[in-house]
Amino acid sequence: MYRQPDSSLKAPTYDDHTDLTVVIDGEGESHPIASPSDWDVRRAHILFHLQEVMGTLPGGERRVPLAPEYGESVSEDGYTRIHVTYASEPGDRVPAWLSIPDGDPPEGGFPAMICLHQTVRSGKDEPVGVDARPNRSSAKELAERGYVVLTPDYPNFGEYTVDPYALGYASASMKGIWNHMRGIDLLASRPEVAPNRIGAIGHSLGGHNSIFLAVFDDRVKAIVSSCGYNSFPYYYEGKIAGWSHKGYMPRIVSKFGTDPARMPFDFPELIGALAPRPFFSNSPLRDANFEVEGVRVCIAAATPIYRLLGAPDHLVVEYPDDEHDFPPDVRERSYQFLDHHLGNSRA
Repeated sequence: MYRQPDSSLKAPTYDDHTDLTVVIDGEGESHPIASPSDWDVRRAHILFHLQEVMGTLPGGERRVPLAPEYGESVSEDGYTRIHVTYASEPGDRVPAWLSIPDGDPPEGGFPAMICLHQTVRSGKDEPVGVDARPNRSSAKELAERGYVVLTPDYPNFGEYTVDPYALGYASASMKGIWNHMRGIDLLASRPEVAPNRIGAIGHSLGGHNSIFLAVFDDRVKAIVSSCGYNSFPYYYEGKIAGWSHKGYMPRIVSKFGTDPARMPFDFPELIGALAPRPFFSNSPLRDANFEVEGVRVCIAAATPIYRLLGAPDHLVVEYPDDEHDFPPDVRERSYQFLDHHLGNSRA
């Protein structure tokens, strides 16, 4: 199950979000992280500070029956794509595509992925190959490869219209996380899915939403993020207002003045919080959205945690000489990474 953060926790402030090798105790004293249990304390602090910006992760009060409703079915090459909506909470249903490989599942079930779209008006339609730009059809390609793939709309994209703030959320980011966690619930409930072999993948908006989801949900066993993040001081030279509109986290401006130095969390901590789970990052050298040196900062910070937890080879980054894109060769290697870690017998 996912990690429900302790709402009673009060976390100390960390001035340096790139140093994941220390933890601060209740008296404000800093200590080296020498064991996994030390890291668990620091990780809890990271989740606390993330929720200072995003708002609190929902719990049982929003967990209604999924009540999936299946509609249009499209026969594709090697799989079937089915339109579905599912209840994420009282009064709200999320539209998605569910792609299921043809034939009988292997023993234990198919591996599964939640595939999260980029900032594109059509939302979920692009990753499944409907009116897609080149290099953006990961849901289609993964279904062809033998994965059950759920591809939902992010709030106010595709056919999904919702006001997260009217529902009591402090950010659309947290509403997205909750919707995507309910999407994992849906995948895990399907009889043809191996519930212990579910991953997340996304490009750009979907790239960081895959990270956000996995930070809170341990059922996500492998993560691929394409062009999805860097450290805030490197994001347009520290101009982080792009993260602060209503489609993301308005508290970035209302509480933290769009100042990276005032932010209580940063992406180096989030990448570390994924450890020891397998994480593959596509981070092009000429990505104008997420400047590559800010990615390198994140990876350098997270590397000691992957080592501490005995999984240094689970942290993989590729730096193609490209722009804000997910080129075919890197995409193929990311799929091979998923095949290996999620046990895809059809690959």
